[in-house]
Amino acid sequence: MLRLYVDTPLAAGQALDLPPGPARHVQVRRLQPGDRLQLFDGRGGEWTAQVVAMGRSRVAVQVLSHRAVDCELPLAVTLALGMPANERMDWLVEKATELGVADLQPLVCDRSVLRLDGERAERKREHWQAQAVAAAEQCGRTRVPRVQPVRRLLDWLPEVPPAARRWLLSPQATQRAPQPAAAQPWVLLSGPEGGLTAAEEDAARQAGFEAVHLGPRILRAETAPLALLAWLGLST
Repeated sequence: MLRLYVDTPLAAGQALDLPPGPARHVQVRRLQPGDRLQLFDGRGGEWTAQVVAMGRSRVAVQVLSHRAVDCELPLAVTLALGMPANERMDWLVEKATELGVADLQPLVCDRSVLRLDGERAERKREHWQAQAVAAAEQCGRTRVPRVQPVRRLLDWLPEVPPAARRWLLSPQATQRAPQPAAAQPWVLLSGPEGGLTAAEEDAARQAGFEAVHLGPRILRAETAPLALLAWLGLST
């Protein structure tokens, strides 16, 4: 059954026209009036709905019943990362969504290949947010990760919530990532291609980040944060 995200609160008995993106999906899949689909609004659970009318660009549906399904991680994880270049960031957003991340914070670091600001940064953020929506639709999540505006690492560090547990992925770390001890908010920080500079790592430690590693191998910039996210999810 086709499963779609709509950014509006849903309720049983509600009639609505689908936004342009979801409507195109319905048309591409050639659904017809009377066909059913699944909708979710990011507020928990999902809804069975029925197509009631279709036009050239319009798809009207009737919301039927709610199903209380929850496949989220038991803790909120923010993945803050020096953005890898080319299509690797797209892939990373997709896989982090599948692994249950709650927030993604793209960062510009001293060694970043991909450097974004202004309108270009916002267009990329919107593109990555759309990637997160598509991945949530596909993998069965009922909440969509938030892709935050692109920030410079040193500007972002002072704004990390003080209650969050913080890990910094570093090849220089002396301890392997330990077993998580509490279901508290987590912030995982990982660098770009070439890693963080010594000054950036020092600034992260001063901001409360604990340096950890994942073993003897050096993982790529798009692999390391996903490995840590998967470890955290499987350990809680």
